[in-house]
Amino acid sequence: MASNHTGPRPAGANDTIAAIATAPGQGGVGIVRLSGPAARTIAEAVAGMDPRPRHAHYARFREVAGEVIDDGLLLYFPAPHSYTGEDVVELQAHGGPLLLDALLRRCHALGSRPARPGEFTERAFINGKLDLAQAEAVADLIAAGSEAAARAARRSLDGVFSQRVQALLEALTGLRVWIEAAIDFPEEEIDFLADAALLERLEATQRTHRQLMAEAERGQRLRDGLHVVILGPPNAGKSSLLNALAGSDRAIVTDIAGTTRDVLRETVRIDGIELTLVDTAGLREGADVVEAEGIRRARAELGAADLVLAVLDERDPAAGVASVAADLPAGVAVLWLHNKSDLVAMPARELQRPDGRHLWLSAHTGEGLDALRARLREAAGHTGEGGGSFSARARHVDALARTGAHLDTALAQLRAGAGELAAEELRLAQEALGEITGRMLADDLLGRIFSSFCIGK
Repeated sequence: MASNHTGPRPAGANDTIAAIATAPGQGGVGIVRLSGPAARTIAEAVAGMDPRPRHAHYARFREVAGEVIDDGLLLYFPAPHSYTGEDVVELQAHGGPLLLDALLRRCHALGSRPARPGEFTERAFINGKLDLAQAEAVADLIAAGSEAAARAARRSLDGVFSQRVQALLEALTGLRVWIEAAIDFPEEEIDFLADAALLERLEATQRTHRQLMAEAERGQRLRDGLHVVILGPPNAGKSSLLNALAGSDRAIVTDIAGTTRDVLRETVRIDGIELTLVDTAGLREGADVVEAEGIRRARAELGAADLVLAVLDERDPAAGVASVAADLPAGVAVLWLHNKSDLVAMPARELQRPDGRHLWLSAHTGEGLDALRARLREAAGHTGEGGGSFSARARHVDALARTGAHLDTALAQLRAGAGELAAEELRLAQEALGEITGRMLADDLLGRIFSSFCIGK
């Protein structure tokens, strides 16, 4: 999915830029990449040859006085059929830092300038080779911490996310056409605003949006990892659970209530998926000043939680539920963990029927931990399916949330017969949604009204 960026070009956008494209340090091969109007001319001067498009040429790279810098390969991709949409050259040499620095200095002496971070991809966006979500997916693919995150970033780079956004934008445009037809042509016999089909279309668009929002949230968790808060009464086994998941004794474990008096954080990876585990002070009344501060911090952590692991002592789970439930913020996802299940008589445990929100385990023996890890993978967005999610960022989720708020208001205004207000909310929804791809739609609705409806018949 390409961008149709129409804003002003950044300063220096017509310069020829150059940078080392491979990772810092020594390697078998290193690449100096150039992009811009002088890229080919610089390559000809460095290599002493006229490169053919999309061919690998063996070349000898030389200094201005003829001294050889290195032997390597030269590849030339003429505009617009290149990554940036400009003339692009890659000089592939041996991967020694001194060699690559010398080659880069030679390019700069011939007229290139150092590329800013991300400037090659920025030019790809400006020149319509990628939209903004795809451009961000390039960085996400490079930084992916798991195979699932890499697959998700690859799908975003392929335009899966952008295509879904564009389909929703087009649905919103269609709704605006209906509503603005009723506003601009009130003399027509048909009352478009009162048409049940219009409400049904808006409600269907809301359902599509909610599904996209859920998938974007899952994609964000795949990219950023999961923020998990471990909560529960004293001595329920919260610190033992943290240690079991971390694979080391990160938290002090004793039989004394109130051992954990501050917030402990540990970053762990489960099948490559990053989780930030936050162990908190046990929730109870009558704590001393220091422990009370730990409890206050525990409650503050809940606001940033993607998931709460509510740890209960299975020997008295009802008491634990009562102490935890009062502190849970509305809307937070909770997984109830019935810990110390190895201490409960087998007949009693057999009567338990775990549902989607409860797991029975023992942090001491390890029983049930594999099931917990599977649930954490699922919560982090890893479904195990071949297709998988697309990657998303916090700004995408925020834009979708604002889009949803405008859709809710538009539906309420439409039901109240306030067509102009509903149309404005749909416009604002499009504006928020368009932030994801950087694509701003031209407001040519009047022309589309005439082509979509038989007005005056």
